[in-house]
Amino acid sequence: MEIKQSWFRIFGLFGILGGLMFFAGDLLFYFSPSSIDLKLNMANSSNNRIVLSGIVGLFATWFYVLGLVQVYFAFSPSKPIYRNVMIGSFAAILISYGVIHGAYVAIATSAKLALENNLDIEQAASLALETNNMMRLFIYPIFALMSYLFISEVWKKRTLYPRWIIVFFPLVTFLFKGAFANIPNNSLWIIINGGFLNLILVIFFAASTIALWNRK
Repeated sequence: MEIKQSWFRIFGLFGILGGLMFFAGDLLFYFSPSSIDLKLNMANSSNNRIVLSGIVGLFATWFYVLGLVQVYFAFSPSKPIYRNVMIGSFAAILISYGVIHGAYVAIATSAKLALENNLDIEQAASLALETNNMMRLFIYPIFALMSYLFISEVWKKRTLYPRWIIVFFPLVTFLFKGAFANIPNNSLWIIINGGFLNLILVIFFAASTIALWNRK
Protein backbone atom coordinates (compact mmCIF):
# COMPACT_ATOMS: atom_id res chain seq x y z
CA MET A 1 0.00 0.00 0.00
CA GLU A 2 1.36 3.40 -0.98
CA ILE A 3 0.98 6.56 1.02
CA LYS A 4 1.56 10.10 -0.12
CA GLN A 5 4.30 12.10 1.55
CA SER A 6 1.73 14.57 2.88
CA TRP A 7 -0.08 11.79 4.74
CA PHE A 8 3.12 10.77 6.51
CA ARG A 9 3.16 14.26 7.94
CA ILE A 10 -0.54 14.49 8.73
CA PHE A 11 -0.68 11.21 10.66
CA GLY A 12 2.43 12.22 12.58
CA LEU A 13 0.81 15.51 13.51
CA PHE A 14 -2.21 13.56 14.76
CA GLY A 15 0.09 11.63 17.09
CA ILE A 16 1.69 14.83 18.37
CA LEU A 17 -1.75 16.38 18.91
CA GLY A 18 -2.90 13.31 20.83
CA GLY A 19 0.09 13.57 23.15
CA LEU A 20 -0.41 17.28 23.75
CA MET A 21 -4.10 16.75 24.48
CA PHE A 22 -3.35 13.97 26.96
CA PHE A 23 -0.71 16.18 28.54
CA ALA A 24 -3.27 18.96 28.95
CA GLY A 25 -5.73 16.42 30.34
CA ASP A 26 -3.21 15.29 32.94
CA LEU A 27 -2.63 18.86 34.07
CA LEU A 28 -6.38 19.43 34.33
CA PHE A 29 -6.44 16.59 36.85
CA TYR A 30 -3.66 17.62 39.16
CA PHE A 31 -1.82 20.82 38.29
CA SER A 32 -1.32 23.19 41.21
CA PRO A 33 1.40 25.83 41.56
CA SER A 34 1.71 25.19 45.29
CA SER A 35 1.65 21.40 45.76
CA ILE A 36 3.14 18.25 44.25
CA ASP A 37 0.71 15.95 46.09
CA LEU A 38 -1.17 14.61 43.07
CA LYS A 39 -4.12 13.13 44.95
CA LEU A 40 -4.59 16.27 47.03
CA ASN A 41 -4.43 18.38 43.90
CA MET A 42 -7.06 16.20 42.25
CA ALA A 43 -9.22 16.54 45.35
CA ASN A 44 -9.02 20.31 44.98
CA SER A 45 -9.77 20.29 41.24
CA SER A 46 -13.08 21.71 40.13
CA ASN A 47 -15.81 19.48 38.73
CA ASN A 48 -15.38 21.11 35.34
CA ARG A 49 -11.67 20.32 35.24
CA ILE A 50 -12.27 16.65 36.02
CA VAL A 51 -15.05 16.29 33.44
CA LEU A 52 -13.07 18.15 30.77
CA SER A 53 -10.00 16.01 31.43
CA GLY A 54 -12.02 12.85 30.89
CA ILE A 55 -13.45 14.14 27.61
CA VAL A 56 -10.03 15.29 26.40
CA GLY A 57 -8.71 11.78 27.04
CA LEU A 58 -11.26 10.27 24.64
CA PHE A 59 -10.27 12.50 21.73
CA ALA A 60 -6.57 12.21 22.57
CA THR A 61 -6.79 8.41 22.33
CA TRP A 62 -8.33 8.68 18.87
CA PHE A 63 -5.54 11.00 17.74
CA TYR A 64 -2.89 8.65 19.15
CA VAL A 65 -4.31 5.75 17.15
CA LEU A 66 -4.36 7.90 14.00
CA GLY A 67 -0.73 8.80 14.66
CA LEU A 68 0.10 5.11 14.72
CA VAL A 69 -0.81 4.89 11.03
CA GLN A 70 2.43 6.75 10.32
CA VAL A 71 4.42 4.11 12.18
CA TYR A 72 2.58 1.34 10.31
CA PHE A 73 3.66 2.69 6.94
CA ALA A 74 7.19 3.35 8.22
CA PHE A 75 7.36 -0.39 8.93
CA SER A 76 6.15 -1.36 5.46
CA PRO A 77 9.56 -2.90 4.53
CA SER A 78 9.41 -5.23 7.55
CA LYS A 79 8.04 -8.75 7.43
CA PRO A 80 4.26 -8.63 7.92
CA ILE A 81 4.39 -10.75 11.09
CA TYR A 82 6.86 -8.39 12.78
CA ARG A 83 5.08 -5.27 11.59
CA ASN A 84 1.62 -6.48 12.60
CA VAL A 85 2.68 -7.70 16.05
CA MET A 86 4.58 -4.49 16.74
CA ILE A 87 1.73 -2.26 15.55
CA GLY A 88 -0.84 -4.35 17.40
CA SER A 89 1.18 -4.05 20.59
CA PHE A 90 1.68 -0.33 20.08
CA ALA A 91 -2.06 0.13 19.48
CA ALA A 92 -2.87 -1.81 22.65
CA ILE A 93 -0.58 0.49 24.62
CA LEU A 94 -2.01 3.69 23.15
CA ILE A 95 -5.57 2.53 23.83
CA SER A 96 -4.48 1.69 27.37
CA TYR A 97 -3.42 5.31 27.76
CA GLY A 98 -7.04 6.27 27.26
CA VAL A 99 -8.40 3.59 29.59
CA ILE A 100 -5.99 4.48 32.38
CA HIS A 101 -6.60 8.19 31.90
CA GLY A 102 -10.30 7.46 32.27
CA ALA A 103 -9.58 5.55 35.47
CA TYR A 104 -8.09 8.74 36.88
CA VAL A 105 -11.59 10.22 36.78
CA ALA A 106 -12.50 7.68 39.47
CA ILE A 107 -9.38 8.53 41.47
CA ALA A 108 -10.04 12.27 41.21
CA THR A 109 -13.72 11.87 42.08
CA SER A 110 -12.92 9.67 45.09
CA ALA A 111 -10.30 12.13 46.32
CA LYS A 112 -12.65 15.08 45.84
CA LEU A 113 -15.51 13.42 47.72
CA ALA A 114 -13.13 12.45 50.52
CA LEU A 115 -11.96 16.03 50.93
CA GLU A 116 -15.51 17.39 50.87
CA ASN A 117 -16.64 14.90 53.53
CA ASN A 118 -13.53 15.04 55.74
CA LEU A 119 -12.48 11.48 54.91
CA ASP A 120 -9.00 10.09 54.38
CA ILE A 121 -8.06 10.71 50.74
CA GLU A 122 -5.65 7.77 50.53
CA GLN A 123 -8.23 5.34 51.83
CA ALA A 124 -11.07 6.73 49.73
CA ALA A 125 -9.08 6.51 46.50
CA SER A 126 -7.36 3.21 47.32
CA LEU A 127 -9.68 0.95 45.28
CA ALA A 128 -9.48 3.15 42.19
CA LEU A 129 -5.70 3.32 42.56
CA GLU A 130 -5.43 -0.45 42.99
CA THR A 131 -7.46 -0.99 39.82
CA ASN A 132 -5.27 1.49 37.96
CA ASN A 133 -2.09 -0.23 39.09
CA MET A 134 -3.43 -3.68 38.20
CA MET A 135 -4.24 -2.55 34.67
CA ARG A 136 -0.69 -1.31 34.23
CA LEU A 137 0.68 -4.79 34.98
CA PHE A 138 -0.93 -6.12 31.79
CA ILE A 139 0.70 -3.37 29.76
CA TYR A 140 4.34 -3.93 30.76
CA PRO A 141 4.90 -7.22 28.87
CA ILE A 142 3.18 -5.78 25.80
CA PHE A 143 5.45 -2.74 25.98
CA ALA A 144 8.50 -5.00 26.27
CA LEU A 145 7.47 -6.96 23.15
CA MET A 146 6.72 -3.80 21.20
CA SER A 147 10.02 -2.21 22.21
CA TYR A 148 12.04 -5.26 21.19
CA LEU A 149 10.42 -5.46 17.76
CA PHE A 150 10.63 -1.73 17.10
CA ILE A 151 14.26 -1.32 18.12
CA SER A 152 15.49 -4.51 16.45
CA GLU A 153 13.74 -3.81 13.13
CA VAL A 154 14.92 -0.21 13.01
CA TRP A 155 18.48 -1.20 13.93
CA LYS A 156 18.52 -3.83 11.17
CA LYS A 157 17.32 -1.15 8.70
CA ARG A 158 14.13 -3.02 7.88
CA THR A 159 11.97 0.11 8.17
CA LEU A 160 11.83 3.58 6.64
CA TYR A 161 13.20 5.03 9.87
CA PRO A 162 16.84 6.08 10.30
CA ARG A 163 18.58 4.48 13.25
CA TRP A 164 18.63 7.71 15.24
CA ILE A 165 14.87 7.40 15.83
CA ILE A 166 15.73 4.81 18.51
CA VAL A 167 17.07 7.63 20.71
CA PHE A 168 13.57 9.12 20.78
CA PHE A 169 11.72 5.83 21.26
CA PRO A 170 9.59 5.89 24.47
CA LEU A 171 11.59 3.13 26.19
CA VAL A 172 14.79 5.18 25.84
CA THR A 173 13.32 8.56 26.81
CA PHE A 174 11.54 6.97 29.78
CA LEU A 175 14.96 6.17 31.26
CA PHE A 176 15.50 9.90 31.81
CA LYS A 177 12.49 10.23 34.12
CA GLY A 178 14.62 9.96 37.23
CA ALA A 179 16.57 13.05 36.22
CA PHE A 180 13.47 15.15 36.86
CA ALA A 181 12.51 13.63 40.21
CA ASN A 182 13.99 16.39 42.37
CA ILE A 183 12.98 19.56 40.56
CA PRO A 184 12.65 22.23 43.28
CA ASN A 185 9.96 24.27 41.52
CA ASN A 186 6.51 22.81 42.27
CA SER A 187 4.87 23.97 39.05
CA LEU A 188 7.67 22.65 36.87
CA TRP A 189 7.74 19.36 38.80
CA ILE A 190 4.03 18.81 38.16
CA ILE A 191 4.30 19.78 34.49
CA ILE A 192 7.19 17.42 33.75
CA ASN A 193 6.55 14.50 36.08
CA GLY A 194 2.77 14.64 35.93
CA GLY A 195 2.67 14.52 32.16
CA PHE A 196 5.92 12.65 31.51
CA LEU A 197 4.42 9.54 29.90
CA ASN A 198 2.63 11.67 27.34
CA LEU A 199 5.55 14.03 26.81
CA ILE A 200 7.74 11.11 25.71
CA LEU A 201 5.13 10.17 23.11
CA VAL A 202 4.99 13.76 21.89
CA ILE A 203 8.76 13.57 21.48
CA PHE A 204 8.50 10.24 19.65
CA PHE A 205 5.83 11.33 17.20
CA ALA A 206 7.67 14.60 16.57
CA ALA A 207 10.90 12.71 15.84
CA SER A 208 9.00 10.21 13.69
CA THR A 209 7.42 12.99 11.67
CA ILE A 210 10.76 14.72 11.15
CA ALA A 211 12.42 11.44 10.15
CA LEU A 212 9.72 10.71 7.57
CA TRP A 213 9.09 14.28 6.45
CA ASN A 214 10.67 13.86 3.02
CA ARG A 215 10.08 10.14 2.55
CA LYS A 216 8.20 9.14 -0.59
